[in-house]
Amino acid sequence: MTTTNAPADALVERPSLRRARLRESLAGYGFMAPWLAGFFALTVGPMIASLYLSFTDYDLFAPPEFIGADNYARLLSDPQFLQSIKVTVIYVVLGTPIKLAAALGVAMLLNAKRRGLGFYRSAFYAPSLVAASVSIAIVWKAMFIDDGVVDSSLRIFGVELGGWVGNPDMTMPMFILLAVWAFGGPMVIFLAGLKQVPGELYEAAEMDGAGRLRQFRNITLPMLSPVIFFNLLMETIGSFQVFGSAFIISGGTGGPAGSTLFYTLYLYQRGFRDFAMGYASAMAWLLVIAVGLITILLFRTSKAWVHYQGDAK
Repeated sequence: MTTTNAPADALVERPSLRRARLRESLAGYGFMAPWLAGFFALTVGPMIASLYLSFTDYDLFAPPEFIGADNYARLLSDPQFLQSIKVTVIYVVLGTPIKLAAALGVAMLLNAKRRGLGFYRSAFYAPSLVAASVSIAIVWKAMFIDDGVVDSSLRIFGVELGGWVGNPDMTMPMFILLAVWAFGGPMVIFLAGLKQVPGELYEAAEMDGAGRLRQFRNITLPMLSPVIFFNLLMETIGSFQVFGSAFIISGGTGGPAGSTLFYTLYLYQRGFRDFAMGYASAMAWLLVIAVGLITILLFRTSKAWVHYQGDAK
């Protein structure tokens, strides 16, 4: 006669299972430890310090002096600060949609079956790998400076712009062109999204007599809306952070006439040129809050125009 003693066995095994799970947890935290150390030491810690400094008068050489919300109050009456907001908002509002439209257009062209697609995809994606580099900013400045390649080429066709870098009216189009030129990143994401659109939808639409424009409006855009939302969110956040190209092309001055005084460039000037670290910290936190509010706004509005598979809307 055999007897079963399952509850007793479970009681015997339970401590060993707990020890195994504890070892797994410790191993997991051990692997995460370098990342956690970097996150708290290089991200959370500096953010907390920056928040404190934003309420102080601090010049790097003397101990910070607490002044309450004076830095934030002074920002509202600072014409340079307001100019940096104006330049950055224009860049974000104009540059982001144009860049996404160019990326989507090229992605649709590359989605068709034709020879040499691998080469074309690589060729269009390559600029996005180097667009944020200092070397490209230097090349861009050399191309658009007075009597540069672009200026000389346009002069052949009778277009006299008098240079782009030194013309306050042409600096913003120059920066937007640089942003649009680097559309490779969102283009690849759009291309991946287009591959997921079922071909049966277009076949059914053609049988119903729908033209290309109507197919694009009623099939492509709704099916791509999650991808469009993702690209819009990431490109908007990235546009607020443009710095390297503005610093190189303007020589760090934000000129001519403040036309390239982007928000991050002015923040750099106040922090590392004027050594007004408290003031720069206040600017940094206002930027964080603004980007956060815009992100929340995009998520709220996405409920009206982003369609997910299986969504009942």
